[in-house]
Amino acid sequence: MPGLCRDCTAVFDAGPAGRCPSCGSERTIAHPELNELSIVHVDCDAFYATIEKRDDPRLTDRPVVVGGRHRGVVMAACYVARRFGIRSAMPMFQALERCPEAVVLPPDRAKYSAVGRQVRELMRGVTPLVEPLSIDEAFLDLDEGKSSDTAAPAQRIARLIRKIEQDVGITASVGLSYNKFLAKIASDLDKPRGFTVIGRREAQEFLSDKPVRLLPGVGPALEKCLAGDGIETISDLRAIDEPVLLDRYGAVGRRLARFAGGEDARRVSPVRQTKSISSETTFDHDTSDLEVLASALWPLAESVAGRLESSGFAAGTVVLKLKTSGFRSLTRSCTIPEPTRRARTLYETALQPLARLSGGQRFRLIGIGASNLVGADQADPPDLFGNDDLAFDPARAARAAASGGNRHGSSSRA
Repeated sequence: MPGLCRDCTAVFDAGPAGRCPSCGSERTIAHPELNELSIVHVDCDAFYATIEKRDDPRLTDRPVVVGGRHRGVVMAACYVARRFGIRSAMPMFQALERCPEAVVLPPDRAKYSAVGRQVRELMRGVTPLVEPLSIDEAFLDLDEGKSSDTAAPAQRIARLIRKIEQDVGITASVGLSYNKFLAKIASDLDKPRGFTVIGRREAQEFLSDKPVRLLPGVGPALEKCLAGDGIETISDLRAIDEPVLLDRYGAVGRRLARFAGGEDARRVSPVRQTKSISSETTFDHDTSDLEVLASALWPLAESVAGRLESSGFAAGTVVLKLKTSGFRSLTRSCTIPEPTRRARTLYETALQPLARLSGGQRFRLIGIGASNLVGADQADPPDLFGNDDLAFDPARAARAAASGGNRHGSSSRA
């Protein structure tokens, strides 16, 4: 069976001992399809927090949380902090209740963007077929991309991960499979510093007992709808003929049937016809608190701004998305005078309809999106990008919105 060492990247015929014959490391992988798979999902581990630990070794073993300390929300939590139940988008006061000794650091978005670009360039050194998903994750196709490296895809990606660790000083986890859907699932199975393989022969068995929410496009509302029809696991879904799913759920039903069978025809595409970029979060408990809603919106705005920057787009329209406790979706689009990639502009624009829509309603989800995308060259002057965000206090803006103090003018339409 083919084997690979994750430390020295040697390839070998895996034996029963499981150790690398070259360096003796126990961090090895053995899989019958190891040399046949070429679709990769690379996801940097606790990206913001890991960068902060890299830059301050005193934080190595400390629980580190990135975000606004006063009335803010968690943007990122290291793996030490996650042991206390801290996660992204959690109100900071809750995070500190769970772990009072956590080190809370303000985000340094300019630094994170620079590191993201550095990682992206290393990826492109392996294959030109790199499809960014966000500042810290991407799909790679190591089969069709032209490369001077003739090594098997698994060895090439192991070399990439080692180079990220050595040159950038952060870690990443890898999912290797035969399509994007399964590669993305695999990358999340063994974090941090994981390298997980899902092959064709095991895919259906692997998926069978997994909840339907694991499938792309299945959010809380669709999951609830599927559960109402007795579909809770992927095997439940697989037991229903595709025409029945198509009749019941439309085009979504066809996609669900394909994913449930381990199929995904999407190609890794470095140039995508992107129509919109968005980010959203679901609350642990439904809330009508406008300040909580506004605070949760800021890290989402930062996420969208980062993805706009990494993909070379700017937003002409900002979209606010809300989902009520009764699963009713509300969206409002706000056209802005000049296209932007700034988190602050996205955030402040979305605050306006948020203040008008809240009105005591309880919400389970909030999101922000960028649409009417144009090239980045039509947006904010490069020398100003980021500085405005770094000086911005989102907690103060959230309090102002909650108290009715947000008075920015902009056109809004349903």
